[in-house]
Amino acid sequence: MSFDSLDPATGDVVATFPAYDVAAVRTVMAAARPAAAWWGGLGFAERKDRLTQWKTAITRRIAELADLMHHENGKPAADATLEVVLAIEHIAWAARHAERVLGRRRVGAGMLMPNQACTVEYQPYGVVGVIGPWNYPVYTPMGALAYALAAGNAVVFKPSPYTPAVGRWLVERFAEVVPEQPVLSLVTGAADTGAALCRAGVDKLAFTGSTATAKKVMAACAETLTPVLLECGGKDALVVDDDADVVAAADAALWGAMGNAGQTCIGIERVYAVDAVYDEFVTVLTERARLVRPGSDYGPMTTAEQLDVVRRHIDDALARGGQAAVGGVDSVRAPYVDPVVLLDVPEDADAVSEETFGPTLTVTRVRDADEAVERVNASRYGLGAAVFGQARAVEIAHRIRSGMASVNSVIAFAAVPSLPFGGVGDSGFGRVHGADGLREFARPKSVTRQRFTLPIRLTTFRRRPAALKATVGLVRLVHGRRAEHGATQGQ
Repeated sequence: MSFDSLDPATGDVVATFPAYDVAAVRTVMAAARPAAAWWGGLGFAERKDRLTQWKTAITRRIAELADLMHHENGKPAADATLEVVLAIEHIAWAARHAERVLGRRRVGAGMLMPNQACTVEYQPYGVVGVIGPWNYPVYTPMGALAYALAAGNAVVFKPSPYTPAVGRWLVERFAEVVPEQPVLSLVTGAADTGAALCRAGVDKLAFTGSTATAKKVMAACAETLTPVLLECGGKDALVVDDDADVVAAADAALWGAMGNAGQTCIGIERVYAVDAVYDEFVTVLTERARLVRPGSDYGPMTTAEQLDVVRRHIDDALARGGQAAVGGVDSVRAPYVDPVVLLDVPEDADAVSEETFGPTLTVTRVRDADEAVERVNASRYGLGAAVFGQARAVEIAHRIRSGMASVNSVIAFAAVPSLPFGGVGDSGFGRVHGADGLREFARPKSVTRQRFTLPIRLTTFRRRPAALKATVGLVRLVHGRRAEHGATQGQ
């Protein structure tokens, strides 16, 4: 069987791809297993060189990849170019830092085991399965692809059925610099193909997509105790405190909400503005929102299903008493959605509580920043967040229940390769990017080596009572006295 990848703006066929069934996925997996052993055996230096070559090959053809993304995903070429640039930065970081983060290092043995030389290292899992999304088909899966490869794994990549041509392009460029083995291989198809990959014997699986699908992926992987990394949806909020630069906050909220047609897991979907600046914020936001044009400032909705979600959320918000300051129900005109700004929407409305994934934004007046934090944290999602303000902005950012937060900017954390990226709650678990992202794709291995025999031997059936007594005395001397000293100070 096969399926077509379509241009979401025109409906034209971009390319036709095979829909991999269980047998086809297992064939790819069988080839990936020896490739993983070969790739892992190359060592950090050689893998760094190959990944650097991959980065260079992508860099030299940025315009080509951006144009392909424009046609298959729908986003403007400029936005696609920026996405590729961010992905290139992540390849470079992963390649450059893998040995420092994952390489073998000595650790202290502690008071009880002074005769042991101890090391820890991070070994590759083997074959990692990666299921990528359609909204950012290069940047988002690269958080798994580059880091898993740098850690020494082979990867079987299943891109979204809406962007398989982009996935194939990345795999082909990698094969040009690593022609010896199918270290990075491709399987294409829809949900059935993804399910087959979960059950194909991968050693770990990284998934990006909706929370509902993530639960199915996790259930499938649980059958074989396959560990998973899940990066799911979000309902990211922006808090505007009373000492914020209101114009900057409004501009950032608009871009964070409407960029990529709102199809961004870390996009801004909710704003909580304190009473002192609420009116000014709404005025600036609505004036600027009316100037944003789909088709030029952002592209079409990639899927028809997402159009239905956006329409339903707007309908529900208005039915519950919300007011449309910009746009409304008529803003949904396939395949585009005009900017929509909603005011006075109840917290239990779908537009506030569920991920919309479209160019809509709710703005809510709150008494102060404390109330804003309370409302932000009431969500079952916890991916990213943003705060605009001065005196308390950093404090507020730390109090928000989310995996990432930015202060006086939006989504800045996504462009910093050294920062871990991931969520809590219904936004998933596990991390990509940074040192945490490298360790996510490797298992720690601890080794101890006895250097000499201790005069006091505890791990033997020939242990003498005096040995245990001496050990307990030492522990009391070192740890007990400190505890007593601390208790005395606290009295």
